[in-house]
Amino acid sequence: MAFKRNVFINCPFDTNYHTLLKPLLFTIRKIGFTPRIALERFDSGEARFDKIKELLLESKYSIHDLSRIKSVNEEEYFRLNMPFELGVDFGCKLYHPNNKYRSNRFLLMEGEQYSVQKGLSDFSFADCKCHNNNSEQIVTLVRNWFIETGILNLPPPSKIWDEYNIFYSELYLRKKPEGYSRKDIVELPIPEFIQFIDEVI
Repeated sequence: MAFKRNVFINCPFDTNYHTLLKPLLFTIRKIGFTPRIALERFDSGEARFDKIKELLLESKYSIHDLSRIKSVNEEEYFRLNMPFELGVDFGCKLYHPNNKYRSNRFLLMEGEQYSVQKGLSDFSFADCKCHNNNSEQIVTLVRNWFIETGILNLPPPSKIWDEYNIFYSELYLRKKPEGYSRKDIVELPIPEFIQFIDEVI
């Protein structure tokens, strides 16, 4: 049953993406699913690719955000990790000997309309949702995608977004008296952040 409720998240881990990642995680937990992300645990002795494969094999659903495949600054490298992990996931769906992976569902997201078609033309056939790097929009995209995969009777996007903002205010109210600084709260490790989501919802 865990497999059918797990959602693998393939996304950037830079600080600027945290404003999108946090409502993304909240939305997944709010509708009763479990986010699986490489940041859920850290062990310098664990090969990262082995961890990625494990998370993929344990998840029926995957969200791939390719919004960092385009470099911004001169001489900056564009990000290859996200397209690579998407390819591994797609290969698992097509070629894994266990037929249960044939029914896996993907959500592809981008920050700029049609950027994935330009940067990853092999996936030009696939529908890709654009969140425009907007936190509220990512809540809408993820919630609506679950509806489109057959997970019905979910709260409307505006309600989830409102509850996320209340949740985040509550996070500050509870953590500040415990000695957490503003920086501590912004940089809260993902397992701790998810734990707090579960305490509040």
